[in-house]
Amino acid sequence: MFRWRLPQAVCVLSACVCLVLAYGEDDIEVNYADTYYNEITDGDTPEPTPSPAPCNSPDLSKWDKIFSMLENSQMRENMLLQYADDIIKVEMGSLRGEILRFVAQYGGSCGVAVETAGRRMALQLEGRLRETLERLKLREQTSPAAAAGTPVGNSNHLEAMLQQLISTARTQASRLAKMETSCFSSPGAGTGTNSKAGFQLPEDGGAGIREQQVTSREMALDGVLAALQQMRMGLEEVLGSSRQRYLPAGCELALLFPMRSRRIYTSVIPDVPLSLSSFTVCMWVKPTVVSNKTVLLSYGNRRNPYEIQLLLGQTSVLFTIGGEAHLVEARGVVNPGGTSEWIHLCGAWSSEQGLASLWAGGKKVATTPGVAEGHILPDGGSLQLGQERNGCCPLPSSSQSGVPGFEGGFDPKMAFAGKMTGVNMWDRVLSEEEISQLARREGRGCERRGNMVAWGVTEMVPHGGAQFIN
Repeated sequence: MFRWRLPQAVCVLSACVCLVLAYGEDDIEVNYADTYYNEITDGDTPEPTPSPAPCNSPDLSKWDKIFSMLENSQMRENMLLQYADDIIKVEMGSLRGEILRFVAQYGGSCGVAVETAGRRMALQLEGRLRETLERLKLREQTSPAAAAGTPVGNSNHLEAMLQQLISTARTQASRLAKMETSCFSSPGAGTGTNSKAGFQLPEDGGAGIREQQVTSREMALDGVLAALQQMRMGLEEVLGSSRQRYLPAGCELALLFPMRSRRIYTSVIPDVPLSLSSFTVCMWVKPTVVSNKTVLLSYGNRRNPYEIQLLLGQTSVLFTIGGEAHLVEARGVVNPGGTSEWIHLCGAWSSEQGLASLWAGGKKVATTPGVAEGHILPDGGSLQLGQERNGCCPLPSSSQSGVPGFEGGFDPKMAFAGKMTGVNMWDRVLSEEEISQLARREGRGCERRGNMVAWGVTEMVPHGGAQFIN
């Protein structure tokens, strides 16, 4: 058995070896490179391919043109409709404004002016609406849509809307007429029915009754106006009396000189010497009584007690520098016998030109050239308010212990009685604008202080019965 199968195995093995040798002799070529069918070789240069032409719109046909014209016509109609709507809004707004203004002016009296204005506005509105409607009809007849025979439903709709607007305008006019009738038919006014008798008044008497109504209304308004004017006068009096309780120009303190006495005055002690070639002095005063010569401010020394003097007369203000020979006077500034209001006074002087000026209430009231030209105020003098230093009147034997430095004493006839505030002094001549700002009663002039004498800063010593008040 083994011998029979051995030759078979040898044959099979030989066949396999032959097959192996046969495949080993053949070379199998395998190409691992990528294959690209759209690869451009170096030798072949492709020609540029032209881009396709843009899509050309087809030629419009006759119907397309007609529809385009219809669309344009519809757009124009919409624009005209919007324009007509805007006109209506504006006219209605103006009509309402006119009615409100007339009602506010006449206080519900429904006068003839309301009727006339309302009717005129209604007629104008109706006329403009009709004009717009006629224009639309004319354009509709000449439009391409009408020539092509196509229906125009939008135009019919627009016409109906305009007719509705015209009807609304007429309704507004009728409402105005009803309002007029209802107003004039009130008791005592009537142009319509008589509420007491219950019968219709004749038309020829309506105009007369309207005139009577207007006359009565005017008389009532005149009475109201007179009452308002009287009330205004009373309020002004109350306001004026209340203002007298307050100090002017924002001042917080004032000097009170209760009576005219040789012992009542206020001495001012400046921090710097008053050796000046120009100056401006300002103050607010409210005199109780004014004599022929009332001293507000004075400065002098033993050699010349009248270097500076600011005085009040019966109706005038006087200003002297270097002595009474150099005088500036402004008349008609003060009320005779005193005043119940505050007065702002300023005196300015310059040695260079010898020009002296007086100011009252922020206005220049007097100017005099050649006043103490080239003069310089001496240092070491005494500055006081409400009195002046003089040597004319010796003190009584019983009061030899007078004020040191004032051997001559004070004259009670020249003493100031009243109130004083805002006393300031500068070493220069202030401008017109600066003085006008200081003189504003409702302003804050007291907040601006002088560099030589400053109100509320410079030491001021009251004597006798003088005292500070607020």
